[in-house]
Amino acid sequence: MKVLNLILAVLFILFAVVQYNDPDPWGWAALYLYVAAACGMAAFGKSNKFMLILGLGVSAIWMLTLLPDFIHWVQMGMPTIVAHMKAEAPHIELTREFLGLVVCMSALGWQWYRLRKSQKA
Repeated sequence: MKVLNLILAVLFILFAVVQYNDPDPWGWAALYLYVAAACGMAAFGKSNKFMLILGLGVSAIWMLTLLPDFIHWVQMGMPTIVAHMKAEAPHIELTREFLGLVVCMSALGWQWYRLRKSQKA
């Protein structure tokens, strides 16, 4: 698991680095670095339950703000959001952000699950 957690940490650091051209880079860079830190800490057996729950909570609240736009995208028939790098319509950027939060929550949720599992053993 150490190697996988280190790979995840590096990936999330790279996600943060490429936020420089995003319309709202600071929030995303901060979240991605937060997830990278959680994965890095897990790699060295230093997971923090409070940190994971806080990250999950922030991500969930942020995700709820984007949920109406995600639902709208689904109702539109899920048109492509990857055809162009530049988000030419609002639903493209907002759907990508929603899915980015799904990725963050998946990583944090997995870390929380692994921590709980190790504490029970």
